This record gives sequence, C-alpha cells and structure tokens, in this order.
Amino acid sequence: MRRARVFVLVIASLLLVAACGGSAITANRIERAIAPTFANLLHTQLSRMGLGDIPADRFRVVASCYRVSGGRSGSGEWVCTIVWSGPGGGTLRDTYDLAVGTNGCYTATLAASSEATLGGPTVPAADGRQVRNLLYAFDGCFDTT
Repeated sequence: MRRARVFVLVIASLLLVAACGGSAITANRIERAIAPTFANLLHTQLSRMGLGDIPADRFRVVASCYRVSGGRSGSGEWVCTIVWSGPGGGTLRDTYDLAVGTNGCYTATLAASSEATLGGPTVPAADGRQVRNLLYAFDGCFDTT
C-alpha cells in the first residue's frame, strides 16, 4: 500500500512539473516590445518639445535586456539597454530598470546613469517651458501567449 502511494505521488509530481513549462516572459519578447515603444515615445517627445517631427522608424532603436536575478526568463526585475540614433547619425545609449509582471506588462524607469542623456522627469521645450519627459518612465505590455 505504501509503495502504491509513493508511486502515485511521484507520478503526480512529474505531471505537475511537466505542465509548468517555461515562462513566456523572455528577453527576446521584452526587447521586441520595448524598442518600438521607446521609438514612438521619442517621436512624441520631440514633437512636444518643439524639436521637429521625426518619424519613429528613423530612430533605429535596438534593445538588449537581461534578468537581474539571473536566468533567461520570468517576471521580476530586468535591465534593458537601449541603443538608438536619430537622422543625424549620432549613437546614444540609455539604460532602463524594468519591473515585469507575470501578465507581460512592464514599467520602465530611466536608470540614474542615463539621466544625463535623456534628462529627468521634466525637460525644457524649445520655447522654454518645462514638459513632462515621456522617456523618463513609461509602461508597456507584450503578448505572453
């Protein structure tokens, strides 16, 4: 009788582990989500600041992300480096701290080292007024199915 219980417990454990599978939250999915979001926000930010209307696809944004606690997938804390350049050709690099939920939604906050490039929570517009910096912190989501 005891042997039968142990056998059933082992089989149930194996089935449970097999059903779990890997996480749908991967660096590749985060990178594919954050790069176009950043480009769209950059396009909007420059327009709000009175610095021209540059289409988002002209910024050539590439993201590279890794999970802070190690591993290649899962929700939690991530860091993403975004490398981008505008029509003028100069390359810029900014780093974001991400909090990624199990539902594929994230909050990206500009790391302190990147504030020199993109500024703080507000930035000056061409006419001297202060506008909210859309690139300082933003939210996004991606498909986890």
